[in-house]
Amino acid sequence: MSSKDIPKHFQTLKQRFPEVIAASEELGKAAKAAGPIDEKAVHLLQMAAATAIRSHGAVRSHARRALEAGASTQELYHAVLVLISTLGFPVVAAAVGWIDDVVEATD
Repeated sequence: MSSKDIPKHFQTLKQRFPEVIAASEELGKAAKAAGPIDEKAVHLLQMAAATAIRSHGAVRSHARRALEAGASTQELYHAVLVLISTLGFPVVAAAVGWIDDVVEATD
């Protein structure tokens, strides 16, 4: 991922608080390495969690990273559609729109 793909706000946070962001990134790496779930599934799970907290930036980030890890667009959409009975239609519909943005940018 090039620096142009990283949101400007995150780049600013990384410049202002480099130690905190580095520690957060290391924690994420340690959590991923702690179990048997592959990279693609990790990003689909994180995208679903981001949907639950309505974090459009994180949904887009993890959708993009899931695609890079080999997920299909159908898997991206399915990962949020299965949340409809838990989170409700409006939340899932918003996440589908955020995923659409990522998919359209990769076409």
